[in-house]
Amino acid sequence: MAGSLLDRAFGILERLSTESSGMPLQAIADQMDIPKSAAHRLLGELAKLRYVRQDKDTGRYFLTTRLVSLGFRFLAETGIVDVSQPILDELARQTRELVRLSVTDGETLTWVAKAQGALSGLRYDPDMGRETALFCSASGFAWLSTLSDEDALALVMKQGFGKLNEYGPNAPRTVPALLEHLKQTRERGYSVAIDTYMEGMAAMATPVRHPVTGRVLGVVSIAGPTPRLSEAKLASFADALMATAAELSEASLGSAYLADVWFRGDDEKVEKRAAK
Repeated sequence: MAGSLLDRAFGILERLSTESSGMPLQAIADQMDIPKSAAHRLLGELAKLRYVRQDKDTGRYFLTTRLVSLGFRFLAETGIVDVSQPILDELARQTRELVRLSVTDGETLTWVAKAQGALSGLRYDPDMGRETALFCSASGFAWLSTLSDEDALALVMKQGFGKLNEYGPNAPRTVPALLEHLKQTRERGYSVAIDTYMEGMAAMATPVRHPVTGRVLGVVSIAGPTPRLSEAKLASFADALMATAAELSEASLGSAYLADVWFRGDDEKVEKRAAK
């Protein structure tokens, strides 16, 4: 793996984040395509900074919760959860399914808040803080549908379509298939994803826009097990989902982070704001 020390260090952290049972030094070096000695030095520095730890008995390296702590601290400062949680809780209560909020972050979407409405039976509950797979998730479809086809495809091509067996059996694997999902999402006003992101999981999502500028701040979604959420069942949630998106839009002004999203990525507006 070519790149700077920072590239390598963050690459190691990202790799360890997918291995709850840890990884041995040689496996890290092999997967990162760097010399074992270089991997050892980087892991030593990351351990000093408390981002990784090494098990004394097995020698395996693990990610610590330090990054998680930083993430939670950041979310607490933004006020995102404070303004959105009561609204997400209400939609979860109405649908009795998992409700999530993701926010735009440059060229990606990241899940930052959730409310679990399922009181019993099968539950779908992914880890928070994950980057959304744009090409096959309900949240991804919803966000991409607000862009031109060209811009949407550029984002997907940059992120990639993933490995063949990494996502659900209905995940779109061609450009025409993806564009058809986006076309249907624009027509409905919300996306539908059944067995696309994950086999056995169904979801729907719609964008949340800035109440003044109309710029997309993020996406609100409903997800649950496919046996419980047919396309007709999802459609019955449409009004509640759209109402929640509108409420989140108005509430976004209560979060400095969300209210400011529309400036990010627009140099001209940032410069004008800075000049005030």
